[in-house]
Amino acid sequence: MTTTLRPTEPLQHEADGTRSRRYQVCVNSRPVGAIHLATSPLYGDSAARILDLRIAEPDRRRGRGTVAALAAEEVARGWGCDRMEVSVPADAEAALKVATALGYVVRNRHMDKPLGDTAPELPAGSRARPMAEEEYGPWKQQHTESFVRSWADRGIPEAEARTRALQSNAELLPDGLATADMRLSVLEHEGTVVGTLWTGLRDGKIFVYKVESDARHRGKGHGRTLMLLAEAQGIEAGLPVIRLNVFQGNTPAERLYESLGYETVAYHLYKSLL
Repeated sequence: MTTTLRPTEPLQHEADGTRSRRYQVCVNSRPVGAIHLATSPLYGDSAARILDLRIAEPDRRRGRGTVAALAAEEVARGWGCDRMEVSVPADAEAALKVATALGYVVRNRHMDKPLGDTAPELPAGSRARPMAEEEYGPWKQQHTESFVRSWADRGIPEAEARTRALQSNAELLPDGLATADMRLSVLEHEGTVVGTLWTGLRDGKIFVYKVESDARHRGKGHGRTLMLLAEAQGIEAGLPVIRLNVFQGNTPAERLYESLGYETVAYHLYKSLL
């Protein structure tokens, strides 16, 4: 049997500069599902995304989705893309299994935690304050370099990662410390700066954009204190859920978040097409 993709619409050119197209998944010309492909709004024409892939129930567990995903890679190559990206909900075990079998690698995952009504107290000797203007410039430079390293180590060309870092700064912090719905905090312990926290409102949740313990003071529980601070900020803002991103392989962070009750809600994977 031959599995092919049949376009169901012309190539779409979106307002954000991306391209997209929907296809029927066909077996010997018989429709058995659908797939939606697009280029990435973050990385432009270098990366394609599988936005949706569905196979009708009678044709599942026969490898149709696997072959359709492989056919999508050929479409992406024709678009000039050198990388595929896909996001898989944590409860979609079959989809995650297929992606892994096809050579996709988990780059990062999103984790959520419901928030209660009472903000947690910080440990004795610890206090938070807003980041000062003179601290913002050095923090921003350090954050940019950390962003580049994290993404370059996980399949993104360094030049592309740096461009994305600068774009992200401009989009998320256009007014620096005064940016609406963003909060940059400094954690002190016994009067000494031991870490920084960047949180913001995103999709009705508080999102932890960046949490960083000072390298000179790690291993003393300040990372946990920073996360308690993030939860307190979310509760004070009346938000129901806190969300964060963690990169695959950052074992200390993964263990910390899991110990605090965070659960994975989505995996983000990639695959080189070269």
